[in-house]
Amino acid sequence: MKVKVIPVLEDNYMYLVIEERTREAVAVDVAVPKRLLEIVGREGVSLTTVLTTHHHWDHARGNAELVRLLPGLVVLGADERICALTRRLAHGEELRFGAIHVRCLLTPGHTLGHMSYFLWEEECPDPPAVFSGDALSMAGCGSRLEGTAQQMYQSLVETLGTLPPETVFCGHEHTLGNLEFAQKVEPYNDHVKAKLSWAKQRDEDDVPTVPATLGEELLYNPFLRVAEEPVREFTGKVAPADVLDVLCRERASFERAAEPLQPQARALLALQWGLLSTPRQK
Repeated sequence: MKVKVIPVLEDNYMYLVIEERTREAVAVDVAVPKRLLEIVGREGVSLTTVLTTHHHWDHARGNAELVRLLPGLVVLGADERICALTRRLAHGEELRFGAIHVRCLLTPGHTLGHMSYFLWEEECPDPPAVFSGDALSMAGCGSRLEGTAQQMYQSLVETLGTLPPETVFCGHEHTLGNLEFAQKVEPYNDHVKAKLSWAKQRDEDDVPTVPATLGEELLYNPFLRVAEEPVREFTGKVAPADVLDVLCRERASFERAAEPLQPQARALLALQWGLLSTPRQK
């Protein structure tokens, strides 16, 4: 199983997963179809399927163009709002592409219809991988836009947090900011300090910080560490969902202080995330 990491837009990641025996390929979160097709052609593979984690513009906007260019392409996801969706997936459903197995994991929180994808090959030395979209990012997680803190806790800790401690491919390059917030939450966590130093060097070198491993994330990601005493002390809460709820609010305040958005930019993000809708034509 070969994974091509494809940076697009301002800080998004698309992925191309290649079954190296059959040369079949699966794309994850197609935002820029032209860029994806360039890599498909260069790799000499056949793109058959798109796995979309959620309906937001920066993860699904390329689906319609791909379907137009590649008749028969299958677009899968868990939310009917996903552009050009072919079939809606269910939690726990398993797919197969050659030797690659895919387990579909519903991970609501960022959106109610967010699906993460756990991929592995049997009898293969390559580690399994989870494509977590905006449910889980390096040292952080996506903003809770839909659903409850309890749902997000279950998605992060009970669903993703219990997977094998292997590779995580997330949807955005937010690692540096996430680690700066993690340091605010746990200023004496040596794992946070070491990872922050590493991320700063990667940022200076202009190279991606993905992928991570889930085993590492459990050491420094505060959103996976809601049962740890320093994180509870920071939030003033004990119940895991309450801890997570406070972390989300504090992280939002931290981001606003770091990079205040103008009203026009806020409106654009809201439109892209589906919080605002364009007028329907009659």
